[in-house]
Amino acid sequence: MPDSEPNNPHVPNDASLMARLRDGDHAALGELVRRHQRRVLDIAVRTLRDHTLAEDIAQEAFLRVWRSAADYVPSARFTTWLYRIVVNLCLDARRKRRALLAETPDQPDPQQYTAEAAMHHADRAAVIRTALDGLPERQRVAVLLHKYSGLSMREIAGTTGWTESAVESLLVRAYATLRQKLEGLDS
Repeated sequence: MPDSEPNNPHVPNDASLMARLRDGDHAALGELVRRHQRRVLDIAVRTLRDHTLAEDIAQEAFLRVWRSAADYVPSARFTTWLYRIVVNLCLDARRKRRALLAETPDQPDPQQYTAEAAMHHADRAAVIRTALDGLPERQRVAVLLHKYSGLSMREIAGTTGWTESAVESLLVRAYATLRQKLEGLDS
């Protein structure tokens, strides 16, 4: 997997790159970006469904990595820490976007659309996106990180700061809701 840490003992791991970055080696940041940019961007795009905003989020995430290098303590995997930054930035961006939409009159509420109406006007992916949008925010984030980013419940818990049991509960409820909303989609 290209985004994971190298197994070669001669190639520095993420924690040692952070130590080098802390000591002023800016090339270390370039290596971290190279290793993790694709996954960071993927998480942001899937969460926000806005590629331009996702690119801004990815850039801000790596700026925060750079700014936090002096304070970084490798108590968990680097990716867990990095993904937590990305998820928090995405959640903040979604809240800001919702606040802007709430201030703008005559904007349609995407939750008013049913799965049947969406199927008449869009393809299967649009129906699934609509169903995902209808989930509460924490459930949606858990599903995106689990299903689309391939994180385990433990990794999601580390990324979000939620307990593993909370992640499990969120996923169970989210998948049950999605099964109900998407019932008959493949028929």
